[in-house]
Amino acid sequence: MNLRVHILGIGGTAMSAVAGLFRQAGCDVRGSDQARPYPPVGDLLDRLGIPVLHPYDPKNLLWGPDLVVVGNVIRRTNPEAQALLESGLPYDSFPEALRRYFLADRIPVVIAGTHGKTTTASLVAHLLAAQGRDPSFLIGGLPRNFDTNHHLGRGPHVVLEGDEYDTAFFDKTPKFLHYAPQAAVINNIEFDHADIFADLEAVIRAFAAFAEIVPPGHPLLVPESDESVREVLRRTGRPAISFGVDAGTWHCEDLRWDRGRPRFRLVRGTTPAGVFEVPMIGRQNLHNAVGALALLHEIDAAGPDLPRALASFQGVKKRQEIRGVAGGVTVMEDFAHHPTAVRETLRAVRGAWPDGRVVALFEVESNTSRRRVFQQDYVTAFREADEVFFCRPYDKPDNLPEDQKIDMGRLCGDLAAAGVPAHLVPDLEDLAREAVARVRPGDVLLAMSGRDFHGIHDRLLSLLRSRDP
Repeated sequence: MNLRVHILGIGGTAMSAVAGLFRQAGCDVRGSDQARPYPPVGDLLDRLGIPVLHPYDPKNLLWGPDLVVVGNVIRRTNPEAQALLESGLPYDSFPEALRRYFLADRIPVVIAGTHGKTTTASLVAHLLAAQGRDPSFLIGGLPRNFDTNHHLGRGPHVVLEGDEYDTAFFDKTPKFLHYAPQAAVINNIEFDHADIFADLEAVIRAFAAFAEIVPPGHPLLVPESDESVREVLRRTGRPAISFGVDAGTWHCEDLRWDRGRPRFRLVRGTTPAGVFEVPMIGRQNLHNAVGALALLHEIDAAGPDLPRALASFQGVKKRQEIRGVAGGVTVMEDFAHHPTAVRETLRAVRGAWPDGRVVALFEVESNTSRRRVFQQDYVTAFREADEVFFCRPYDKPDNLPEDQKIDMGRLCGDLAAAGVPAHLVPDLEDLAREAVARVRPGDVLLAMSGRDFHGIHDRLLSLLRSRDP
């Protein structure tokens, strides 16, 4: 492939992945963003040798690309987008470019769902690769086994993280409708992305449209216990294969836990399919693993090495990632920002560190976490922590009305009333110092954010080392 490709909004994880695919295919690739992308995306782009121009500027297009790929973070008012529209240069959305240039003659395997799709997609790609099947993949995270979020493989499968978020300013349909799935998982469905979906009903409609494009006779795997997923199947009449921890066509038997990590026998109906150990912690990750294993069996890609392949999975950066241990305190980074993800992450960490306290730090920055619609759900979620520290909500130029913003004072008060000390500490340095002052050896400092939390993880480790050299 001999193209000059410009990636508009290259700092997004998925956008950096499609940039990498074009580079691996032999294209001259450059990109632009508002600022230098933060880790791990910035580090990945540096390693790939893809130059990033910043900030957005019409001059960034003067090198004359053959194709401009536009990320969904880009608004029509963006000066570089305006210049693009006036220039006559060819452009595509990221999902359409992916379909046009990389899905032909491959078997797209799409992992969708509100929670767990990054981990599950990473796991499916790893299970295929560890069995020598060399899949292509594009994932909205960095699987640690690959240390990259993309790959053009020689095998027939391409594993895609299927995002329900909208495609581009010129295409408001969900991204995953572009991926032509030949096999798919819907991991779960909840109300999320309140900036583009009005309510749960709108989310269900999006997933129903996705279910309908999985061809008849091709596997669609869904959780046994998810009522919103059942509603999708009722509306579409789409047959599906169920999975779950306790119930479903694919399920676990003889489940045992060892400090948060599960061991179980996988069963299809009444037929055993092997004994597996999951190297990740928590029930949500067990759910992810069962879905991934079931999918591999259903696409006839499960060999005798599958248990070993699962045991060798190293997880995904920013998902329950241990950044270091200092003074006996574990500092962990996680991407959780939806209340359900926060709750399940806290439960998983508590199960893995049953003798220590779990002190949560949370950056209120995503379009989900900044909204009052989840006010009470966050109270329920953070009750799983021993203590909580919030930084000042991230200020975005989205004109979110005050009466729709989460009430941090009320949230801290409701948590305190529930017996969980909660603090709003606007200054990041103060937040780090106060959190470190609360922990002792054996505890976990769990910092959760959909961004990089301003690098607080390194600061926590530095303070812990200074306190306990």
